[in-house]
Amino acid sequence: MQENITSKELMLKKIRKALLEKRDNPYPNLEDTPLYKESEEILEVLFAEQLTAVSGNFIYCENGIEFIENILQLADKYKWRKIYCWEPELQELLTEYEFPFYKTDKDFELAEAGITLCEALIARNGSVIVSNQNSAGRRLSIFPHHHIVIARTGQIVMDLKDAFRLIKDKYGSQLPTMLSTITGPSRTADIEKTLVLGAHGPKELFVFLIEDFI
Repeated sequence: MQENITSKELMLKKIRKALLEKRDNPYPNLEDTPLYKESEEILEVLFAEQLTAVSGNFIYCENGIEFIENILQLADKYKWRKIYCWEPELQELLTEYEFPFYKTDKDFELAEAGITLCEALIARNGSVIVSNQNSAGRRLSIFPHHHIVIARTGQIVMDLKDAFRLIKDKYGSQLPTMLSTITGPSRTADIEKTLVLGAHGPKELFVFLIEDFI
C-alpha cells in the first residue's frame, strides 16, 4: 500500500535526510573568492565612467580656481539664482572669488542648487557617500533640483567596505547617525515602466573632484 504523504511532509523528510548525511563543503574557498574581477583602471577614471553610466556628471579640477570657473559655467547654463552652501570651508572658497550663494536657509523652498562635501566616492559603482556630520546636514543633498558634490582625490576608494573604513578612521567612535549612498540622480520606473530621473530628489548630480582643495 502506497504511503499517503503530503508535499510538505515530503519536503521535511528530504531536509532531515540531507542534515543527517555528511558531505564535504562544495565551496571551501568561497569567503576568499573576490566578489568582483580585479580592475587595473585608475580609481578616478573608473569612478568617472561609473558615475556617467548612472546619469551623473563628473568634473575634474586641479584647484579651486578651476572649480569656480566650471561652476560659473554651470550656473549660467542652468540659470541658477538660488544656490545654497552651508559648509564653512566651501563658503570661504566661494566668498574669496565672489561667487554668489546663500549661507542660510532663507527661501530654501526655492533652492535651485545645493553644494555639499561628501565622505567618500565609490569607484566601483560611481556612488557618493554623504552624512549628516557635515554642515550641509540632511536637506541640502536632497531638496534642491541640482546637487553639487565637492570631493578631494584622497576620498576615492574602490568599494563600500573601503569607504566605511575611511569614515571610521575619520570619526572613530563618534560615527555619523546618518550615512546615505547616492548613485546618480534619483530615479523611478513605477509609472508605465518609464524611467524618470529626479522623481524623488535632485534631477542632476554633479561631482567635482578637486586635486588641490583648500
